[in-house]
Amino acid sequence: MKFYIASSFVNKEAVRVCARRLIERGFTQTYDWTENERASTIEQLLKVGEEERQAVMAADFFVILLPAGKGSHVELGIALASGKRVYMYSPDEEIYDPTTTATFYHLPEVQKFVGTLDAFVEQLILCEAKKQEIINEKKQAKC
Repeated sequence: MKFYIASSFVNKEAVRVCARRLIERGFTQTYDWTENERASTIEQLLKVGEEERQAVMAADFFVILLPAGKGSHVELGIALASGKRVYMYSPDEEIYDPTTTATFYHLPEVQKFVGTLDAFVEQLILCEAKKQEIINEKKQAKC
């Protein structure tokens, strides 16, 4: 199963921790934007934008770690529009505050988690393992 993680540069280390744990469990990261420096030219922005769009589209599931920047929210839109499974992590309850939250956070296909990053990653792994079991059962049923 392939994944993409969106977030802000502020969360670079949290993204790396999450990705490393998923990779250790056999998942494949479609693109690691944490290896990049901030883009400083239009050409760099174009290149990164194309790479990130392709990576979101190639992923089986999409993870967004809050707080996230404007690019992450565009990626969230791409993931939602393309029917990806979406997992959202927030370290606090702010995502439920009507004055600060975003409408798209509350769509039924967005699975939200509030708490520690470690607990989120474990829950994510469990959810995706169950999804894989269901997919495998459907494939066997077709044979």
